Amino acid sequence: MVSRIVLNTISYHGHGAIENIVPELTSRGYKKAFVCSDPDLVKFGVTKKVTDLLEVAGFAYALYSEIKPNPTIQNVQDGVKAFQEAQADCIVTIGGGSSMDTAKAIGIIINNPEFADVRSLEGVAPTKKHAVFTIAVPTTAGTAAEVTINYVITDVEKKRKFVCVDTNDIPEVAVVDPDMMASMPKGLTAATGMDALTHAIEGYITKGHCTISDMFHLEAIRLISENLRGAVQNTPEGREGMALGQYIAGMGFSNVGLGIVHSMAHGLSALYDTPHGVACAILLPVGLEYNKSVAGERYRAVGKAMGVEGIDAMSDAEAADATIAAVKKLSADVGIPSNLQGILKEEDIQFLAESAFADACCPGNPRDTSVEEIKELYKSQL
Repeated sequence: MVSRIVLNTISYHGHGAIENIVPELTSRGYKKAFVCSDPDLVKFGVTKKVTDLLEVAGFAYALYSEIKPNPTIQNVQDGVKAFQEAQADCIVTIGGGSSMDTAKAIGIIINNPEFADVRSLEGVAPTKKHAVFTIAVPTTAGTAAEVTINYVITDVEKKRKFVCVDTNDIPEVAVVDPDMMASMPKGLTAATGMDALTHAIEGYITKGHCTISDMFHLEAIRLISENLRGAVQNTPEGREGMALGQYIAGMGFSNVGLGIVHSMAHGLSALYDTPHGVACAILLPVGLEYNKSVAGERYRAVGKAMGVEGIDAMSDAEAADATIAAVKKLSADVGIPSNLQGILKEEDIQFLAESAFADACCPGNPRDTSVEEIKELYKSQL
């Protein structure tokens, strides 16, 4: 079996990494940046940390921030128009998954105008040209959108999210600076951190896993388990560890896929605007229980990476149960709800199950599933 690994051309990590943005742009001859960020980051001065660097250097830029937490087709279309009107020649995207996913779609459509119908990008789109040159600067430790070949757009009209997978969308440069994450509130830090853990665990047990992705995912699980609690408390060590852990998780899952936890979570975000990380965190133990019969033997390594004591002496069944318990404990420690009560409506379950089954993440799940089985998983959370 052939394994394919796609990563950024260059990535910078650590405190002060954003100082490399302007040199990367000027050394390549770019003249005007399209800065893609979300309105809250602009409001609270996070985006300004980067735009100040551009201003000091005299590097021209246009700011686009009309982006919803779950970015829509309209956000992308408006962004394409704004990019063209600005006459920009590169993109600097600052934020979490919403900003980066929007920027990826904009960059792809600008260089592949035949895909101007955003829905045509769903799945594995046969684009011919790489997206506009992009530097991605994450402000949350979770989505790893800066290193993935995936992006997710919400179709408001059809009340669904669709996943786009394209090697041409990966940002050429990732700048992972924990200082950009220091102002994130506890709830967002917890949610995005649990999203990162879900990436790592689902990526480790997915059908497409390989030796290289296994290496990435186990190290990511270790880093996230050791640092998420500290990041929620805003310790420098926790922030730095999470910044690295979520990126390493992205190095893995972007190349091998995910599973039903993500496919089920996408529907909740599209229908109820539930934060993606919260949905993933609640559903991760559900997915692990469901997949235990076919992937349970891999849970021991996950538990070991999470620091479960005495796991080597346990039977496979005991190790699997201890691993799931460790996931629940971490989720509870950072304040994630234990179920979907107050979020999920019973009358929506059929629609959600059908959407999850059709989601691009579903085929990677280690256990083959069905709409009926996914319905039962949702029902278990009421």
